[in-house]
Amino acid sequence: MLQMWIIIINAMLTVIMFGVFGTWIYFIGYIIKSFKRSPTIESIDKYTISKNPKVSVILPARNEEKYIAKCLESLLGQDYPNFEIIAVNDSSNDKTGDIIYEYAKKNSCIVTVNAKPKPDGWAGKNWACYEGYLRATGDVFLFTDADTVHSPYTMSLALGHVLRDNLDAVTAIPRLLCKDVWTKITLPMLSNFLHSRFSPLRVNNPKTKTGYFFGSFYMITRRTYEMVGTHKIVKHELVEDGALGGMVKEQKFRMKMVRGERYIEAIWSRDFQTLWHGLRRLMISIHSQNKIAASMMTIAVFFLLFEPFLLVPYSLVLYLQSDDFVSQIMFDINLGTVCIIILANAIQSKFGVFQNPFYALASPLSAAIISLSFIASILSAKKAGAVNWRDRRYTVRESQHPL
Repeated sequence: MLQMWIIIINAMLTVIMFGVFGTWIYFIGYIIKSFKRSPTIESIDKYTISKNPKVSVILPARNEEKYIAKCLESLLGQDYPNFEIIAVNDSSNDKTGDIIYEYAKKNSCIVTVNAKPKPDGWAGKNWACYEGYLRATGDVFLFTDADTVHSPYTMSLALGHVLRDNLDAVTAIPRLLCKDVWTKITLPMLSNFLHSRFSPLRVNNPKTKTGYFFGSFYMITRRTYEMVGTHKIVKHELVEDGALGGMVKEQKFRMKMVRGERYIEAIWSRDFQTLWHGLRRLMISIHSQNKIAASMMTIAVFFLLFEPFLLVPYSLVLYLQSDDFVSQIMFDINLGTVCIIILANAIQSKFGVFQNPFYALASPLSAAIISLSFIASILSAKKAGAVNWRDRRYTVRESQHPL
C-alpha cells in the first residue's frame, strides 16, 4: 500500500515538473521575442520636434544623498530646451534637502519643494509626487527617481514618441544596476518571471488590459494625468508606478512602453535588506487587493522557481535506487527543468540585466530568496509595519483601495 502511494506521489510530481518545464520553455521563447520586437527609445532619433512643450520633471527624493546629485546633473544636461525640475525633498533626515537647495541656487530651472508630512492613507512617494505636481507648470510631466541617471537625449527622445505617435504616456525600461551580489543573482530570475507579464509587447497591445509604468521613467501629459486622477487615485498603493500605468491603460489612454537601457540607468536595490523588502512590497501590494490571487501567485512562484531545485536530490536518489519508468522520467524531466531555468536566467542576465551570465549558476539561491520572501509576505501581511520601504513602515491597511 505504501509503495503504491509513493508511485502515485512520484507520478503527480512528474506531471507537475512537465508543466513547470513547459512554462519555462514558454518564458524563454516569449522573452527572446520581446527582446527582438520591443521598440526602443532611440527608434525616434530622426524625428524633429517642431513645438517644444514645457516638460516638468517631478523628482521625489527621500534620504538620497548618495545619488541625488548625479541624478540632477544628468537632468540638467538634457538637450531639450524647455523644462523645469520640481525636486521634492520627502522629509529626508540626511543631506538630500541641502544638496537640492545648493543645486537650485545655481540653476533657476530647479524648483525646490519641501513636502509636508504625508497624510494618513498616503504612501510616502505618492504624496511627494502629488506635492511636486501641485508646483509643476508644464504641459507634460516626467516622473523619475532620485537614483536614476539619464543620458542627455532621454527627454527629447521620449517626447518625440509622445508627439509623433500622439501618445498620452510613454514609459521606458531602464538598465537596472545591481549594487550587491544578492541583487545580481536574484534580479534575472525575478525579471524572467515578471517580464512575460509586463512586456512591451503586452503593454503596447491595445487589445490587452496590461498597463505599467517604470517609476524611474514615465512621461505623461498633464491632461491625461489629471483625467486619470493624479497620484490621489493611487495614494494607497505601495507600487504606485505600476498601479498608475494600469489605470492609464484601463481608461483607454494611448500609452507605450519602450526599451531604454542605453539611455537610463536605475538602481533596483542597494543591499540584501532593500532587496528583501522590495520583494515583500511587490507581494503585499497584490495581497492588499486580492488575497486569493496573492496566495495562488505565491504557490505558483514556489513551484516554478524553487521546487525543481528542491526535487533534484529526491529524484536522483529514486533514479539510482529504482529502475521503474516513473522514477527515470521524473529524474530526466527534473534535470531538464533545472537546466532550462539556469539557461533562462543566463539569457536574462546577458540581455536584460547586462551582467555576467555566470550569475545564473546561483539560480537555486535566487529561487529560495524570491519564494521565501513571497511566503513571508503572505504570512505577515496583516502585521503592523509589514513592509519597511524608504525608512517608512507600511501595513496592508494603508495600501488597500479606498471604499
